[in-house]
Amino acid sequence: MPSSVKALGQARPSGAGMAPQTRCCSLAAVQRRLPILAWLPNYSLRWLKMDLVAGLSVGLTVVPQALAYAEVAGLPPQYGLYSAFMGCFVYFFLGTSRDVTLGPTAIMSLLVSFYTFHEPAYAVLLAFLSGCIQLAMGFLHLGFLLDFISYPVIKGFTSAATVTIGFGQIKNLLGLQDIPRQFFLQVYQTFRKVGEIRAGDAVLGLVCMLLLLVLKLMRDHVPPVHPEMPPGVRLSHGLVWTATTGRNALVVSFAALIAYSFEVTGYQPFILTGQTAEGLPPVRIPPFSVTTANGTVSFTEMVQDMGAGLAVVPLMGLLESIAVAKSFASQGGYRVDSNQELLAIGLTNVLGSLVSSYPVTGSFGRTAVNAQSGVCTPAGGLVTGVLVLLSLDYLTSLFYYIPKSALAAVIIMAVAPLFDTRVFGTLWRVKSAVRHPGRDPGVCADPAALRGQTQDAGVRGPGAGPAAGQRPAVPRGGGPPGGDHHPGPGSIAPALCHPGVLARLQRRLHRGAGARGAAGGLPQARRHPRPRRPAELVSVDSLSENVNSLPLLARWKASFFSPFSGAEVPVLRVLLSADLKGLQYFSTLEEAEKSLLQEPGTQPYNVGEDSIPEHKVALLKA
Repeated sequence: MPSSVKALGQARPSGAGMAPQTRCCSLAAVQRRLPILAWLPNYSLRWLKMDLVAGLSVGLTVVPQALAYAEVAGLPPQYGLYSAFMGCFVYFFLGTSRDVTLGPTAIMSLLVSFYTFHEPAYAVLLAFLSGCIQLAMGFLHLGFLLDFISYPVIKGFTSAATVTIGFGQIKNLLGLQDIPRQFFLQVYQTFRKVGEIRAGDAVLGLVCMLLLLVLKLMRDHVPPVHPEMPPGVRLSHGLVWTATTGRNALVVSFAALIAYSFEVTGYQPFILTGQTAEGLPPVRIPPFSVTTANGTVSFTEMVQDMGAGLAVVPLMGLLESIAVAKSFASQGGYRVDSNQELLAIGLTNVLGSLVSSYPVTGSFGRTAVNAQSGVCTPAGGLVTGVLVLLSLDYLTSLFYYIPKSALAAVIIMAVAPLFDTRVFGTLWRVKSAVRHPGRDPGVCADPAALRGQTQDAGVRGPGAGPAAGQRPAVPRGGGPPGGDHHPGPGSIAPALCHPGVLARLQRRLHRGAGARGAAGGLPQARRHPRPRRPAELVSVDSLSENVNSLPLLARWKASFFSPFSGAEVPVLRVLLSADLKGLQYFSTLEEAEKSLLQEPGTQPYNVGEDSIPEHKVALLKA
């Protein structure tokens, strides 16, 4: 929605462009801390309709997922619902993304299970302490620290968590009992007790997984609605859309109905969820001590028991939430404030601990449902929160009949998309290029020759002269001295153009060149003075086959080209060996600018083709 995007975009000026003399009590400062003030005055009836639909869709998804994630966390089922509503209300006031929904997630539930020993008191206290840490980071503007967590680490952790969570639900899917929670023992005991599989649970669980998969495929292939369609077609389209969007609730309700039918006959072939505490959670301070059969565990001892969880849980919660927010913001054409997101999630965990919530974060799956439902503002979360509260107050007695195999199917199908197999090929190619440079096209095998070649190409390497090891600066004139377009010693280095991917890398290269250039007597680096314009050379969607899963390769619908020079050899080596589709290479900065300005006679060189000029072999030959 263009108008809603504009309103959300006004909620936060970018940090770089924020005037330092902005007063803390100005309207802009208040809107920055309370983003609701930016979009609420423009709220319309049309937005209300879309937010209602999106809120109901997310609510039908979060209720069964919350019950299932409580099982992953090793807590009673009601604690999943206790954790599912506070974030909806807090984010309504403090959130800077219209799409994000805060609540329990699979990865966070796994961490809670590991650090809280399946004790509700530890889980609630961990939520409180994590919220305090996240609030402190938000007030201190420490959101930039998340940039130091590398992409391979994130993907490795996510993939490992997916395997751990998914396999941990096999026991419930097949009806196995007395299976330990330690992963390797879990694998051993699961295969050891294959003969004890309960037929009823196994059949129901597999049927639920199949139904969820079919409904998901239907949801992905539903054609869009056009105004000229007949009313009957639009009605049928709406029914299909509703059923496929709320597929988790539909499948769980179907399984509970079957279990109830068997209960009436006096025969129960399924393992049921069992008794769930009824009513809303009591409001009370977090437990700073807990009484056990062996005595009282003090607050200090509880903190010591949680150990590294006090650092891991807050950081992973922030990383997951901000990554989700930025991913959907880039698709929706608006921006999010990382520090404001820290405050929102921190306050959610602090207030949630008052109603027995365990730590929560942004959910990718439910955020995707929210975005696909056409949500316009964070007000959609109010509908979701109310629906969760109604479920707690009136439907908890019905949760008794939900089979555990159905909840296991919901969890497995929810975490399966998090395991991205395609990323391993990319990481392997980059790693192979770094370890074995001579084996990859685009990397020179001879270090001595490479030093000479890069020196000829305008890239200073080790032993390149007085400024060895420094990033050459961009000449103040914006081009090679004397107008020479052929790179040579002291001339401008080759320019790489790939929209969006190298934005942060370019800024760091410029800053590094400026700092070192001043010390080494080189001209100080600065951005080219000509105004930047959207890059039109490369299709943005060709960056990757799975753009949405790559934080660094985020999809930019209006990326900007900012030429840089003096890239060090390892940078060029990785870029050329990563096999990025659409990566374009220019001899000089002038050629890149002419191509952007659509001047005839300048053609980029595709690094994947064999038609590379002879003087470019220095960086590309194998």
